[in-house]
Amino acid sequence: MKNTFKKTLSVFLAVLMIASCCVFANAETVTSPTFGSKEVTPLTDDDFLSTKGMNIVNRKGEKVYLRGVNLGAWLIWEDWLNPYTGTDENGNTVENYDNYTVLTKLEERFGQEKAYELMNTYYDNFITEQDFDNIAAMGFNCVRLPFWFRNFYYDDNGTKILDENGEWDFSRLDWAVEQCKKRGLYVVLDMHGAVGYQSDAPHNGKTGDNGLYAQTEQGERYRELTDELWTAIATRFKNEPAVAMYDLLNEPMCDVNATEISRRVKNEYIYTRLYKTVRNVDENHIITLECIWTAAALPHAYTKGWENVVYQLHFYQNSDFIFNLFVYLTRIYYLDVPLMMGEFYPLQRTTWNNCFKTMKNCNVNWLLWTYKASNEWMTNCDWCLVCNKDWQVQRANVDTDSFEEIMAKWSDPVRTENYQSSGHFENNVSQWLG
Repeated sequence: MKNTFKKTLSVFLAVLMIASCCVFANAETVTSPTFGSKEVTPLTDDDFLSTKGMNIVNRKGEKVYLRGVNLGAWLIWEDWLNPYTGTDENGNTVENYDNYTVLTKLEERFGQEKAYELMNTYYDNFITEQDFDNIAAMGFNCVRLPFWFRNFYYDDNGTKILDENGEWDFSRLDWAVEQCKKRGLYVVLDMHGAVGYQSDAPHNGKTGDNGLYAQTEQGERYRELTDELWTAIATRFKNEPAVAMYDLLNEPMCDVNATEISRRVKNEYIYTRLYKTVRNVDENHIITLECIWTAAALPHAYTKGWENVVYQLHFYQNSDFIFNLFVYLTRIYYLDVPLMMGEFYPLQRTTWNNCFKTMKNCNVNWLLWTYKASNEWMTNCDWCLVCNKDWQVQRANVDTDSFEEIMAKWSDPVRTENYQSSGHFENNVSQWLG
């Protein structure tokens, strides 16, 4: 019986691989980060999205296949993507500075107001209207917008960042959604870093501090504040057709030392809570929940009463075979919900054409990681469509540079007009956007 099962599985996997043959990408070139022009139509109420079986559809009943790109390195930072560094007491460069560490050091050196002035200067320059023009001109129809709670709270205790009218400040999200809407781009609002942090990985804002799950009084406070933030966001955008969906938590339990069973139990608990939080104020928008690394990481939606949901995958392995296996098995396992590859990037033995072909065959929506980045170790500007190879010049040392020096480095030098195309869009992506 066991041998029969193994033979059947082997034949099945072989068929999957044959169906998803690999076509290697062309050699890359470097061009200007201006991607021509494309006529765009602003989104209207008829474009409001929901799910129907394994598809995403608009209010006219038309299938919408999301093909987009992430805006990583903008509202939440990682040192391998962003133009900053730090040094220790001996003057040696320190790697793995997360966003929490950078913000803390800026506050210690310059005070809270000046620290946020520096960060807002970066936000204002790194992504501008030109970038949304570029994304629309490329032919994408969606962006995923990663953010973290410190874009809206001054601290872990729930001290709100207020605007000039004394209201909770969501102007950055408002602006991004509006820019997308008038260019015909949908937006996935992605909680990349929740209050208390949902993983041990630096990409949720702070390394090694997944306090969102703690069964303590403080852990419950983190969950209450995350509820509060999602309630405010969902209330604000509940009637907005440009918002494709709410991404409740990015890569929950990532890098946490736990069994797959433990991960699933804890994530199911958090997702059930946040799903109810959003549905209390917004019954209509799609909610996306992340399987990320394994095909069976989430319960079937119907068993939890989850409606109008998209299950999301992420992939960074170095193998076309594993990519195909992951996508096909996930598609087979979840036949009742649409799937979306919320982050992926082909690495070495994972090829662009194979990824796109497999996702198309399996009806998987997708968003590349990422649109723009700056890093000295990226060979040929890997990991992004727009890059600045002269990145070392603009690195701000958050430990030693003066306020004025950091301000200068995070102003004009990080604007896209000073960057260049990595060549990946022209050579590997554009043909899949027709």
